[in-house]
Amino acid sequence: MSNKALFGPAGNCEAFAAAGYKHTVQIFSWLGQQGLTAYEYQCGRGVRLSESTAETMRTEAEKNGISVSVHAPYFISLASAEAEKRDNSLKYILDSARAVSWLGGDRIVVHPGGLGGRSREEATALATETLFRAQALLDAEGLSHVHICPEVMGKVNQLGTLEEVLTFCKAEERFLPCVDFGHLNSRTFGATNSYEAFLAVTDAIGNELGEERRKNFHIHFSKIEYTGGGEKKHLTFEDELFGPDPTPLMELLAKERLTPTVICESAGTQTADALTMSRLYDGFLG
Repeated sequence: MSNKALFGPAGNCEAFAAAGYKHTVQIFSWLGQQGLTAYEYQCGRGVRLSESTAETMRTEAEKNGISVSVHAPYFISLASAEAEKRDNSLKYILDSARAVSWLGGDRIVVHPGGLGGRSREEATALATETLFRAQALLDAEGLSHVHICPEVMGKVNQLGTLEEVLTFCKAEERFLPCVDFGHLNSRTFGATNSYEAFLAVTDAIGNELGEERRKNFHIHFSKIEYTGGGEKKHLTFEDELFGPDPTPLMELLAKERLTPTVICESAGTQTADALTMSRLYDGFLG
């Protein structure tokens, strides 16, 4: 484990392409030159990464000190009313775990999906069962080192409140919560946007999951526009209307000596905004 928080972007930002880079394998030296230390490879529309390509990327990531995670396909639905969709979700999770292992990483971020026509309690129970099955598949494939990270979601009608994600993670000690603070702020209509609110989140993780997971959980962060239904769209740090504000969170992480992986999901400026967070964090470390 790192003795500092790790920072990096989700996927490739607009500036990467504008600088003339054409291949993701080039992202690692570019991030390393800027002092960033993490990268989340995007498999939202399916896992299409070959083992040979992944191994080339792994070499570059390791050379440049970049920790790699993978975002699993968006169409995972852990509590779907259809057994076939739940079985397909297991396949997507297994494929993502293989990919992150090839890349030298050990975290996959998983969207829980919808409620499947069930109550929140019933959907949470079924999703937990599906995650158990997923972990068994990973263990059988020699991928027990990969952490499944269920994500806090941004739409009110989705599975994935903070409490539900912590319930998933209580069921298996290897699961790590992925707290998307933009999502959480959206589904609480702007109420998760202060030092005190962020502290309540990390305290909840510690109380429910213990100190190790409080220190090393996974973070997604961006400013997000929201409506009465929750999340609407991702923004950049230049937006002054919607939150959350990264500054108090970086102060908290530094003061509490927490060492999560912080992935920025800003719309097109995710590398620059990740760098902003990294510098804020370092400033608070003193």
